[in-house]
Amino acid sequence: MGDSQEKGGAVPLKPVGLWELVAYFLRLGAFGFGGPIALAGYMQRDLVSRGWITEGEYLEGLAFSQMMPGPLAAQLAMWIGFIRHGLPGASLVGIVFILPAFLIVLAISALYVAYHGLSLVQALFYGIGPAVIAIVAHSAARLARVTVGTEKRMWLIFGTVALITVVARAEIALLFVIAGLVGVFLYSPPRTWKTSTGGLPALIHLPPLSGATVTVPLFLGLGAFFVKAGAFTFGSGLAIVPFLHQGVVLQHHWLNERQFLDAVAVGIITPGPVVITAAFVGYLVAGFWGSLISAAGVFFPVYFFVLFVGRYIIRYREHPALKGFVKGATAAASGAIAGASIILAQGSIIDVPTAVIGLASLLILWRCKIPEPLLIATAAVAGLVLYHG
Repeated sequence: MGDSQEKGGAVPLKPVGLWELVAYFLRLGAFGFGGPIALAGYMQRDLVSRGWITEGEYLEGLAFSQMMPGPLAAQLAMWIGFIRHGLPGASLVGIVFILPAFLIVLAISALYVAYHGLSLVQALFYGIGPAVIAIVAHSAARLARVTVGTEKRMWLIFGTVALITVVARAEIALLFVIAGLVGVFLYSPPRTWKTSTGGLPALIHLPPLSGATVTVPLFLGLGAFFVKAGAFTFGSGLAIVPFLHQGVVLQHHWLNERQFLDAVAVGIITPGPVVITAAFVGYLVAGFWGSLISAAGVFFPVYFFVLFVGRYIIRYREHPALKGFVKGATAAASGAIAGASIILAQGSIIDVPTAVIGLASLLILWRCKIPEPLLIATAAVAGLVLYHG
């Protein structure tokens, strides 16, 4: 894909060994805090400047990752591994990028289960819960501002999905597909398809991955649920929050509201993708194997998209129908996150101290560029001070 010749001061493309690339993504997965945009920025800064990928390859991978569901940073990392070393590159890069966060979450999960009855742990999460609500609400606003902008039709989708989420107290995954199809009809009506690049409408109508039913064994149920969750995280890592809340708390009753908020907090404070929350949920439900199956399930759609869908998305990324679908689905994701923040707040903001922590956290996020793990650590300290049992 890239051009090995230096043009206009660009860094010339240099060969990079498989294990050299794997070592880089292992380090990034272990120390890469700051969320998906920050992680994508680190990749551009480090890999383009070294000549391991070209600027054009990076931008193609970023465009692909923004268009597809799933955690952006993990998708971009696997994409880079794939274009340099094919299937082994995508596989090994994906594993080592996710592994550090998985191991950290595994350790936190074991401690959480062992010591959750202690008042110290309860006090920590008393402060963490409202901060998580603020982060989720701020993420919804930021995502809507960036992706919806001033388009009134997209704001209508945002508001409708947010309202339905609050009223139903659940996220309805089908709304993402419906919103995406509304986007297609708004930006690329069917009458224009005959003059567009052929083959894309069939790609858009790929059936969504189906989830587990209540009759399958627990491990299969966890795996199937998280595969579906990974396939619907449009727009942001935190887009998975309303979907998980619907399935984990309301549908399957695997976790209660308090445990779910704690799970989201763990996903935010660890390095790597926020959707590693799945590993925490899996551990609370079924121990180590539940954690492993849940983490593998939530990242499987990303891996599948990189290997089998990415080249087509890149080829057709300027097609109005595809852009319209992504616009509609992302607006719906923003609305679902906003609705979920309202639902979750009802279980986390329970008194004056938690309301103060939540409002202060939201104000800090709005006015300052503070790292989210630092905000959660500060809220945890506040919880220790203000918790009254």
